[in-house]
Amino acid sequence: MGDPAAMPGSLSGAPYLLLDLRQAGAAAHSEIADWLTTLPCPVIGIGDPLGQAASELASACDVTLESEPEAATLIGNIQRWPLASTVLVQVLRSIQTLPLAAALAVESLAYGCLQQGAEFRGWLAARSPVAMPAAEPGPAVEIDRDGGEVRLILNRPLHHNAMSVEMRDALVEALRWIRMDDSVIRVRLSGRGRCFSTGGELAEFGTAPDPATAHRVRSIALPGRELALCRDRVSVEVHGACIGSGIEFPAFAADLQARSDAFFQLPELRYGLIPGAGGCVSISRRIGRQRTAWMALSGRRVSARQAKDWGLIDRLIG
Repeated sequence: MGDPAAMPGSLSGAPYLLLDLRQAGAAAHSEIADWLTTLPCPVIGIGDPLGQAASELASACDVTLESEPEAATLIGNIQRWPLASTVLVQVLRSIQTLPLAAALAVESLAYGCLQQGAEFRGWLAARSPVAMPAAEPGPAVEIDRDGGEVRLILNRPLHHNAMSVEMRDALVEALRWIRMDDSVIRVRLSGRGRCFSTGGELAEFGTAPDPATAHRVRSIALPGRELALCRDRVSVEVHGACIGSGIEFPAFAADLQARSDAFFQLPELRYGLIPGAGGCVSISRRIGRQRTAWMALSGRRVSARQAKDWGLIDRLIG
């Protein structure tokens, strides 16, 4: 196996493993596949797997791509943010068979770990000063009830419905009420303005007193958890930018529909973080861990049509 210190994922080795699935021979078997899932780094499979052995290896990879040039962006990002990249794939591997509460706890603990890491701290130190957003009129989440139907509307359009503490708490309160009220038969969730949500409010990043306290807050007040617990009654309509928590949160709904102008993106790696609003759980349970890892490691946009083909959304409208 060579020098352990130079193995992929070691402190002196490469922060990723590139595996040519086209070269997998008869020696490839389940033990090698199991070993791949233990590596402390992303494993990228290249090429269409040929034969049962290669298919088994492909399933063990964190991402599979058709050609090596396609991996260039991912490799560049992994090299720039190796800690967050490693934690991402480890979380996605570990939560596949966990129940909801345990999977969300793993994600939150990993997110909290990275909040104290050099990559996130480096981003905080290098970013330009960010002013707290100015107040907008009305409640952060509008609630309108008509008999057994409730409409929830994200109502901070001037700030692209960013997931601020105000927005988070309003959503948690509304969803807890809905969850406990059996007379609410159907819930329709949408966003006001040019887009559904651009995700976490960047001005609030790094403002928690410490990662442990932040984990406790996520354990108590996470909109995605509340939505997941009443998901069968919820239909979400998204449009425009659905970035970070702007897709992580609605992906828990049983019915997720998108307008044709919608796009989806997981940008957290550039902050030295992973999806932390439940997205490692909600998105991977819709499209699988490999596509979720690709979204997070590449940071690229996914169109509404591609999202429909993958199963990230259920319907295209308009």
